[in-house]
Amino acid sequence: MRILVLGAGAIGGYFGGRLAAAGRDVTFLVRPARAALLAQNGLHVRSPHGDFAVAAPTTVTADAVRDPYDLVILGAKGYDLDSAVDAIAPAVGPDTAVLPLLNGMRHIDVLDDRFGPEAVLGGTCLAPLVLRADGSIDHLGEPHTLTHGELKGGTSARSSAIQEELTGAGFDAVESADILQDMWEKWVFLASAAGITSLMRAPVGDIVAAGGTALVEQLIAEVAGIAEEQGRPPRAAALAQTRAGLTAPGSPMTASMMRDIDAGHRTEVDHIIGDLLARAGDRPVDLLRTVFVHVKTYEARREREAG
Repeated sequence: MRILVLGAGAIGGYFGGRLAAAGRDVTFLVRPARAALLAQNGLHVRSPHGDFAVAAPTTVTADAVRDPYDLVILGAKGYDLDSAVDAIAPAVGPDTAVLPLLNGMRHIDVLDDRFGPEAVLGGTCLAPLVLRADGSIDHLGEPHTLTHGELKGGTSARSSAIQEELTGAGFDAVESADILQDMWEKWVFLASAAGITSLMRAPVGDIVAAGGTALVEQLIAEVAGIAEEQGRPPRAAALAQTRAGLTAPGSPMTASMMRDIDAGHRTEVDHIIGDLLARAGDRPVDLLRTVFVHVKTYEARREREAG
């Protein structure tokens, strides 16, 4: 199976790197500067599951993509979605499967419109990853799961073939019969984690120590309520896991959105929080709206100071 991975950043570099290290036919679609860095230094990953390196990863730039691939893994940030779709378009043929690993749900509509719903799979990943300035990737915790499935539900020969390709590559690969439910549950967790750690600018353990558990619970309830409004209420086990993870005393966990704020980077607030608010209907979501304005204020200040 010929696999094209968009980007060699945190997500693409980690999962694509493990696939390449396991001998899969992987090509990274990257910008020229990243291609040069990979050619010079290779791809290096540090992980609790074992450090590894790909000495000479196969790369291609957008202007050189000519032929369709069997599988395109899309791991871009939400704010880069439109340019990412343009970049992968030459690689998507009539039999290509497009597997997005973006947060939220907006990207599904965009991909469906561009490539047709039959081409697009659902996907989500869980792995705390950071791309370092030298181009290496740090895996900060134990989870490293990639879940995929047919958006219409159930399994298929296509999803089973992809599962076979992903299995044994050094991460946990899951073929889901209800990927939309998995994506919504990930969104509930991520929006709650990003929201509370970005609002408080602190790890979960510090928020709990400051007496913020009730606030965390309120935010989870608001986000889960939106999922319910959309016909995808989190299952009891997923909701319990979210609550436990975001109210654990002493937990050092932060969301990537908070880390982006600390680093002065752009955030995915529109895609993780804004799109969720757009689906809230008439439900009371005052705390989630406060989160959104808080992070948008940071972005407005960032843009003003950069200009």
